[in-house]
Order: sequence, then structure tokens, then C-alpha cells
Amino acid sequence: MGARRGTSLVAIGNFDGVHRGHRAVIALAVERARALGLAPLVLTFHPHPHVVFGRGDPLVLTPLERKVELLRRLDPALRVVVEPFTTELAALSAERFVDEVLVSALGAGAVVVGPDFRFGRGRTGDFARLAALGAARGFVAIAPPTAGDAAGPFSSTRARQAIVAGDVVAAADVLGRPHGLTGRVARGDGRGRSLGTPTANLTDLPEVLPADGVYAGLVDQVTEDGAAVRLALGVMNLGVRPTMGAGRSVEVHLLDLDRDLVGARLRVHLVARLREERRFPSREDLAAQIARDVAAARALLGGYAPDPDAGGAWR
Repeated sequence: MGARRGTSLVAIGNFDGVHRGHRAVIALAVERARALGLAPLVLTFHPHPHVVFGRGDPLVLTPLERKVELLRRLDPALRVVVEPFTTELAALSAERFVDEVLVSALGAGAVVVGPDFRFGRGRTGDFARLAALGAARGFVAIAPPTAGDAAGPFSSTRARQAIVAGDVVAAADVLGRPHGLTGRVARGDGRGRSLGTPTANLTDLPEVLPADGVYAGLVDQVTEDGAAVRLALGVMNLGVRPTMGAGRSVEVHLLDLDRDLVGARLRVHLVARLREERRFPSREDLAAQIARDVAAARALLGGYAPDPDAGGAWR
């Protein structure tokens, strides 16, 4: 195939979490696209290869809808392309992947990938192979430096590990924002209301869950078309509710808001872990601790303002 000039700069990746490292890569991609006179484009894949090959659902920081939303926020010129990941796509040779996806479908004039990028059947293609194919087909391959901080490179794995450990502050250091949990409100048993703190019980949460405990968070309501609006400050409990013997749940008490939200979608941005979940001697002791949790959440969250890039949502 003869070399030709493409029209797009294609940044390829899974981009789970759209963390600070991802944003550094895309910022460089947009800058290089402008310098080269190319249209910046992000290429990601769905579903995850683990799903396609029957290895189970991976723990994700951002489900597809949220990931695309966060990517599109990064620059108004950025186009996001979600390529269906199939066994047929995985079976393409490195050459066919480049020719059919990058060159023919996306018009690549430049391709930006991370240092661990692999492509083609059996993941045999690496950056050197991509650069060689690009030289023959008229695009340049670019591998940005890895971004990080004193704790190490920013990575989705690092963020997941912090969340699973309950360290949502460390996770936010990687993500550049609090980790969000999105779920639909189901009708509960009224136990929270009986303690003077009604809660919204969240189900069907796709994101990786933190360690059991009580968290302070910012709560958005998410519409069916994916838009979000700021709703309230909140205190979230995740665990088995041992004092009440009520079983495992994820529930959030909305500060200064008592509304029937059954059926609504909420997103809770986890700002801080207030304490571990534990059994109290009595319902009265639990109610007193919840009051202290609410006061702590107010103190922690009082200075937060909506993100100006979030269209009226907290984050």
C-alpha cells in the first residue's frame, strides 16, 4: 500500500477512569493534532475483551457512558469513537487492524498510544511495529511519556486498588476527581427513616465499589439521556448494616433533601471515608453516630462547588 496523508490524529486506549495520565496523553494528542493540521480523535473499545472471551466482567472505574462523557469534556474538538470489540476484531492481524481500522475507517495521519499498547491477533503488534506500519502507510506513531506523581505513574490499576482499600482520597489523586458510583434508587425497607435519616438505596452499580464503610459524597441526579444535575451533599453507607441486621446495601442519606427518588439514577462522588462500618450496642447509639457522620460530612463538603465543565453537576 502506498503512503498517503491522513486527516485524523487517533489516540487509542481503554481510558478507564479518564484519569490524570489519560488526560495528559489526550492533551498532548490535541496539541499535536493542531500542529499537524489533523482532527483529534479518541478510539476506545467496548465491551472489554474479558467479556468477549468469557473471563467475566472487569472492575471498571467508568462505564462506557460515563467514560465517553468525560472524554468529550476534555476538548470541544475531540471526537470519540467506540469500536465494538469482537472476536473478529481480535482475530485481525496487526497489518489488517492498521489498514482497516486506523487507515481506512479513521483516516489516521498520526496515532498516539501508551507504552504498553498491543494490537493485532495474539497482541503481537507493539509500538515498534505500529511505527513501521505507519511509515509505510503515511502516518506517524507517537508514544507520550508516562505521567505520574511521587507515588508512581497514574494508572487505572492504581486507582482501583485505592478504591478497593477504601482510600478514596488516594484514588482522587490519580483520577483528578472523586470516584463516582452510579445506581438506580430502589424502594427500601424504611429503616433509615426510622432512625431519622431517610436513605436512597442504590442498585445496579457498575463501578468498582470501595471497602465497606461510611463515606462523605457529592450527589448528582443522572437523567435517562446521561445528563447530570447537582442534587445534594450526602453520607453513603456501604456494607451489611450489622446493627440493624438488614443485609448488604449501598444507601445514601441526602442532606437537607427528603424526596421520593425511587426509580431515579443517582451518582455519588466519594470525597472521603468517614469511618468503618461497625455494630453499635443499640439503635440509639447508631442514630447518634449517624448524626456525627452528617456533621462531619457537612464540614468536609461545605467548600465544594459544581465543576464548571459538568453542565450543572457536581462532577
